Amino acid sequence: MAHPTEHPHVVVHPPALDGSRRVTEGDETLGIATHVDDVSEILRLADLYVTDISESDFIDWQGGGPDDWPGLSEHHEEA
Repeated sequence: MAHPTEHPHVVVHPPALDGSRRVTEGDETLGIATHVDDVSEILRLADLYVTDISESDFIDWQGGGPDDWPGLSEHHEEA
């Protein structure tokens, strides 16, 4: 567990073949995201409240930023 004055190190991993992205904190998988809103919800459920995940210093976006969801963005636009 992180020290109260430290921020957790959250990683949003590069997109998988289906476009989804794994979200981890340390060695723990917090969830699988298919959209940037999923990342917010995954963090909320883990009691990691972030007001702006796009600009957060403790989220490491690997393989693309919060707008990179290859193959999945079209699905969310249709919904």
